[in-house]
Amino acid sequence: MNFASDNVRSAHPDVFRAMERANDGAARPYGGDDITAEAIEAIRDLFEAPEAVVRFVSTGTAANALVCAQLSPSFGRIYCHADAHIETSECAAPEFFSHGAKLVTLPGLDGKLDREILHVALQQGAAGGLNEGRSAMVSITNATEWGTVYDIPEVQELARETHAAGLPLHMDGARFSNAAAHLGAAPADLTWRAGVDALCFGGTKNGAMAAEAVVFFDPALAEGFDYRRKQAGHVFSKNRFLAAQMLALAGDGLWRRLATDANAKAQVLAAAVVEGGGRLLVPAQSNAVFAEISAATHERAMAAGAEYYPWPDKTAAGIDPISVRLVCAWDTPDAEVEALAAILRGQG
Repeated sequence: MNFASDNVRSAHPDVFRAMERANDGAARPYGGDDITAEAIEAIRDLFEAPEAVVRFVSTGTAANALVCAQLSPSFGRIYCHADAHIETSECAAPEFFSHGAKLVTLPGLDGKLDREILHVALQQGAAGGLNEGRSAMVSITNATEWGTVYDIPEVQELARETHAAGLPLHMDGARFSNAAAHLGAAPADLTWRAGVDALCFGGTKNGAMAAEAVVFFDPALAEGFDYRRKQAGHVFSKNRFLAAQMLALAGDGLWRRLATDANAKAQVLAAAVVEGGGRLLVPAQSNAVFAEISAATHERAMAAGAEYYPWPDKTAAGIDPISVRLVCAWDTPDAEVEALAAILRGQG
């Protein structure tokens, strides 16, 4: 029973079939092939953004870091939540690729940036002058690192604050599919129509093998990005294999079906936590459940072969109750979900 991450699960068969089709015959390299062109159009159609600049990379860290470098100079200030993936889990890649931009981390409940806190921070940043560097961008994560989801009005509020300060808004969408599925929202409504300027649209956590799409809704923001991506080693000679993965996910709505399935499995676990006397640390709104369970429940889960992370401490020694993160994927077996749910209810 593996609930450590959605990264541990498999790629969808349709993704592999798409890659197999891409493997037939010769094709122009470096993204000049027909499959890449088709995938770009599929992403544009999905987001109702016919002018968007779409590029593919193989990891979420590369996507986020390169967008941060694109939107922020080396002396820039990048505002994000204290638990944002770009702060906690990317080994300073945004700072490295931007050649020194500073991440300014802000508090906020449930993993979300607070509009008023952001407003004050942006005012202070604007008044800081030469010593503090120049405010450059704001980055939000949807779904967040705590599994919560910004709804459309929340994105709009943060976009207004960001744009009022003259800055672009970036969305780390490694689990964007889960957020959109939870809300039942059109991708365009949750991104550019709400004020998002650049999106990293994740595939790897939602059925791809290794593929992410970088989407600049304003082409002007992408000026020079192809050179930056090349310099970073993310212009693939056989780019068609990246593009084929995203084409399989975006082309017929597979991305939403897989995310919906993963979210539904997480809801089973969330309900079981509460039924068993545990406590949800934040609302379960995507494919991750953050909960507090008893040490005895944790021990039973471990004895049954469950894998997951204590969170955020990553250790359970001597702690009771224990905070944990349980992540479901599109193909987490229902039998494993039910088995862990039974343990969480105190029935296992």
